[in-house]
Amino acid sequence: MVQIEQEVWGMTPEGEGIIRYTMRNEQGATVQLSNYGATILSVIVPDREGKMDDVVLGYKAPEGYFGDGPAMGKSVGRYANRIAFGRLEIEGEMYRLEINNGRNHLHGGTKNFANRVWESRVETNRVVMSLTSEEGDQNYPGELAVEAIFDFDDENQLEITYLAKTDRTTVVNLTNHVYFNLNGEASGSVLDHELQLNTSRVLAMNRDQIPTGEWLDVAGTAQDFRTFRRLGEGIDDDFNHIHNFKGYDHPFPIDGWQKNILGEVGSLRSTASGRIVKVLSSQPSVMIYTGNWLEGSPESKSGGKYADYDGVAIECQNYPDAPNQPSFPSALLQPGELYCQKIVYRFETL
Repeated sequence: MVQIEQEVWGMTPEGEGIIRYTMRNEQGATVQLSNYGATILSVIVPDREGKMDDVVLGYKAPEGYFGDGPAMGKSVGRYANRIAFGRLEIEGEMYRLEINNGRNHLHGGTKNFANRVWESRVETNRVVMSLTSEEGDQNYPGELAVEAIFDFDDENQLEITYLAKTDRTTVVNLTNHVYFNLNGEASGSVLDHELQLNTSRVLAMNRDQIPTGEWLDVAGTAQDFRTFRRLGEGIDDDFNHIHNFKGYDHPFPIDGWQKNILGEVGSLRSTASGRIVKVLSSQPSVMIYTGNWLEGSPESKSGGKYADYDGVAIECQNYPDAPNQPSFPSALLQPGELYCQKIVYRFETL
């Protein structure tokens, strides 16, 4: 049975309380969460020798999470990833969103879900966080009611369920932006980690990091993760703008994806620590981001500074720019519908 403790961790500049939750299972593994951004603060699990360490990146103080560029461990929305030129059309009406990433709209805007205090509560052995995104929030249509439900069990499995309802047709794409380092958050680069994905294709990207609408076969390329491959192996390759993006920052469609069905995304492992995290999701794609711009982040949990490539984000989500690309899975949510997506992280040892 998982035990949950809660404490006041800090305050926002507006005087809102930031609550930290600690979920502890019978194995002594823990997950810490914050209601600022519905954030995963830490995941402490054993290595192959039974040594416990924190395997996700994060900051020492709650203030570090205020508007941070990496969106460290946070739940992002209304629309995770990029929307080209900040434009989308819904039912014949054009909406202009904030341009906050080059020429594009990213992660729902500056004041997105990652930078808000969520209502939060403990329900027996889970933590439930909720917020209401008002009509016109960041220029999106419709009032959106959102929940993020966190479950952690005695088998070291962390499950996130995202729910949303709207009173007007809108777009929704929610994910968690947790960064993994399976050797421990203070252990440096993850480029020696090995990644395997159940993806035989990758979306072709333009230089602005927007999908072109084409799919590329990964076979024989630097983005072929059908079997385990070191992240550092192709980090400077020219294929599909890897070099231009300073590393991996690409969406991979999941093979055999079926709507509302939980499927296997892939696994990340470290042969050094013997830890492996297996990822499952109901989302149609996974964004792999190798922390290409982590340098300059706020002070880390261990009192140091993160460098580029010190963590890798495995973001289960819909395709970037799906609202503007009819061939992609629809991101529309209609009144009366329930948006329900799950992400599961299973922490094991080799």
